[in-house]
Amino acid sequence: MGQIRGADSEIGQLRTVLVHRPGPELQRLTPRQSGALLLRTLPWVSKATQEHDALCQELRSQGVEVLYLTELLQDVLEYQAARDEAIRLALADAGLGDELRGQLRAHLENLDPEQLAQVLIAGLTPEELKIGHGVVFELLGRHDFVLDPLPNLVFTRDSSFWVGDQIAVASLAAEGRHRETDLATVVYRHHPRFTASKWIYHSALEHVDGGDVLLLAPGVVAVGVGNRTTPAGTERLARRLFDAGLAHTVLAVPIRQDGGDGHLDTLCAVVDVDTVLMHPAIAYTMTAHTISPHGDEMRVSRPQPFLEAAAQAMRLERLRVLDSGLDPVWGRAADDGSNVLAIGRRLVVSHERSFDANARLEAAGVRVIRVPSSELGSARGGPRCMTCPVGRDPAAQDADSADATSPGVPSHREVVAARISVPGSRRADLSSPLRAGPVPASPVPAGLAAAAMLTSASWPSAEAERMAPDYLKGQQPTQERNAAQPA
Repeated sequence: MGQIRGADSEIGQLRTVLVHRPGPELQRLTPRQSGALLLRTLPWVSKATQEHDALCQELRSQGVEVLYLTELLQDVLEYQAARDEAIRLALADAGLGDELRGQLRAHLENLDPEQLAQVLIAGLTPEELKIGHGVVFELLGRHDFVLDPLPNLVFTRDSSFWVGDQIAVASLAAEGRHRETDLATVVYRHHPRFTASKWIYHSALEHVDGGDVLLLAPGVVAVGVGNRTTPAGTERLARRLFDAGLAHTVLAVPIRQDGGDGHLDTLCAVVDVDTVLMHPAIAYTMTAHTISPHGDEMRVSRPQPFLEAAAQAMRLERLRVLDSGLDPVWGRAADDGSNVLAIGRRLVVSHERSFDANARLEAAGVRVIRVPSSELGSARGGPRCMTCPVGRDPAAQDADSADATSPGVPSHREVVAARISVPGSRRADLSSPLRAGPVPASPVPAGLAAAAMLTSASWPSAEAERMAPDYLKGQQPTQERNAAQPA
């Protein structure tokens, strides 16, 4: 049984991932229930399964061990303690009522581990509960479930993530997704592969979504703050990371998520120690608050440009930005093309439909493994959302050497190769508070011609604001003071 390594970055050599193969939980959905689905449309399930299998096969071909959530759940349900916890969590819905809850308990307790795992994932209809009766049962509609299916379970990155060698089970804000984290909790708590691991976060805490957490570098964690991950959740996670010695800097990145859009990992992907994949209209309008430990409190900076704050925390002169291009379906700043999965430095898995982002990555010297995505590509996310790394090699520590070896960002478009300027980044000095306010501008490679209209001002121009997705519009910085001023 393999040793769990955890992960300290997005680009350490990938060794082990946790995935969920889509199946009956999607087949049971009707258009009436599709509002809870993170896919844009009801998928062709058999095709979606084939696409997921192709993704997993590509990972195996790169030497990655693929763990399936369903198989791990079946394993732990052999243990009585795990069965009791899984059933207790499934019965926690207050809408069941006392009588139906008792009937559901009796039904679940009579299932073998494989059957129980299937019901916990795919749900249970009134017709399948033969012993059902009583007020609540009789009032269920023809499209209702006694136990709802989990159609978004395929996005295993949302429900859990690792920082260092410690487990973080997310606290998902979306209605109906708490049972995804319940299953992750049961697996991590009872499976022999994970029982020795420490926990950094759990689902009973304030809302934190795994898709909003990026391990920018060892000790540097970015957290998207919006509807899914709340300020209180960000504060709690940051404090726990600092106390455990797993981070020296947390970047809180405000993102608007109206209509369910925009995990942080759909806006930004790390593909090398000094390189990220983002659309320029997002890269140069997104801001971040730098959080660092300060005695018993935490120091919080005023908002800074995200690229500047990230480079400072990562001890880089600057971050290179590769343009992710436009979403090929919606024709706007892509929030899916940036959701690539890094297997290692400059080696990523990407949906084949993200042709613009893929071409730009390859032009910059990044190897791209394309996977089919006609059905799974309808999701607001990509390969990263569908994989939870539980084992990576430690990231390279010498970021300065990457500056000398990593190529610049070549121009991909044939349009004007204009040079643009954005706020410069200086080497981080964690011993002193970060200074807010203007800093000298430094050049950005000409390959980012798509962002040529952006000015050297610290904050977005009107044109950049127009190009940005809805959930990033209106993100101009405020002049709010630090939550905890340095002594």
